[in-house]
Parts: sequence; C-alpha cells; structure tokens
Amino acid sequence: MKDAERIDPLVTLSPGSVCQIVSLELSGLLRRRILDLGIVPGTLIRCIRRGPSGDPTAYLVRETLIALRNEDAAQIFVRKLVNGEECV
Repeated sequence: MKDAERIDPLVTLSPGSVCQIVSLELSGLLRRRILDLGIVPGTLIRCIRRGPSGDPTAYLVRETLIALRNEDAAQIFVRKLVNGEECV
C-alpha cells in the first residue's frame, strides 16, 4: 500500500503536512462541535504547529486556524497528501 493511501490518525501529522479527512470516530457533543467547525470527510487540513508541550496542535481548516487536543485528533482519521495533490 502506498503512503498516500494509508489511513492514519490526525494526531500523527507533522507540522507543514497536508491531509484529507476520511472519517471521524468521535461521538456525542464533541462530534457535533467538530462537524460544526467544518471538519468533515473530504475536508483538507494542514498541520501548522504544535504547542510547546506537544499539545494542543494548530490546524488550518477552511482558512480558519483551529487548535485540537491530541486525544481528540487521535479519533479523526486522515489520508496524507503528497506532492502534486491539491493542497490547502
């Protein structure tokens, strides 16, 4: 399987990387809030930077900077994009 086809948790994305949301394994109010922020399957996300202690991490989603805790980002699954694919 190619790296671009692999599905990984969002939390594994390194700063500067771009990915596409594949699925959300969140539930309840947190799932609703994440969906309201525009983090839905098919959305492109760029990892901008990590906090000083590594948590939270800032992501660019639909031209908006959003910080997510690592425990929440671990439940969002993505496909990493490689050179030549559409970027944020």
